[in-house]
Amino acid sequence: MRIAITGASGFCGGVVARLAAERGDDVTCLGRRPGPVGKHVFWDATRINPDISGCDAVVHLAAAVGDPRPGNATERAFHTVNVDGTQRLVEAAKGAPIVWVSSASVYRPGPYRAPLTEEHPTDRQHTAYGRTKSWGERIALAAGAVVLRPRAVYGEGDPHLMPRLRRIVRGGRAWLPGPDVPLSLTAVENLASACLAALDWPAGAYNIADDVVYRRDRAVGSVLGVPVRHVPLTVARAAATLPGRTLTRYSVDQVTDGMVLDIGKALGTGWRPETRLTGW
Repeated sequence: MRIAITGASGFCGGVVARLAAERGDDVTCLGRRPGPVGKHVFWDATRINPDISGCDAVVHLAAAVGDPRPGNATERAFHTVNVDGTQRLVEAAKGAPIVWVSSASVYRPGPYRAPLTEEHPTDRQHTAYGRTKSWGERIALAAGAVVLRPRAVYGEGDPHLMPRLRRIVRGGRAWLPGPDVPLSLTAVENLASACLAALDWPAGAYNIADDVVYRRDRAVGSVLGVPVRHVPLTVARAAATLPGRTLTRYSVDQVTDGMVLDIGKALGTGWRPETRLTGW
């Protein structure tokens, strides 16, 4: 298969591109920088439609990500990539199959008392990232795409989750807000296998995560190699409102809301996640 992969120079996109090449696909990496394999076609998602001529399908991972200081400038920057860039991609695809990688951040904020299915509301997000990913996936779904919603993607070379976790270590301990909670995580290998399997799935949204419900404290402690201690949730939320803060409301929610994804819909296609944290 001839597959166009956007965002292939990034963490998740690079793993998808390598996996596609390993299985014998002809890979075209779309983005401002080359991917790890295949042909490179320049694409600036903020300005132009991508050239995907000759490709049979598209896996779209390019996105504006992160949790920067809120404001109009941030909102515009995220909108330009996650919403306008999606519209450009859909127009260029001209009906070719699209797998559009979204995020569990599109779901209405918790706390959550039960696993989330794909029917959970996707509104009231606290960040520009969540809002614009939700808007972008609506465009993708309207175009007949398969939309994948992973949560907290981790793995070798992760530039987002692990650096955030390392910042909570002080005095040989990991300081986490609130009590221990269950949560879902997504190994980048599981996301990559789902991206390629999903080229054959019916259109719609699918949760993607490891096939285990982790306990936050054990997972964080084992990854960082230090014991976990708790900070009162009220203190953490107050700290997230201070000028010059290192905590944000979103980062606190990520480790306290108890988000567990129901992956039954994806499992129903025959896909299986094969990677999980060591020791689980």
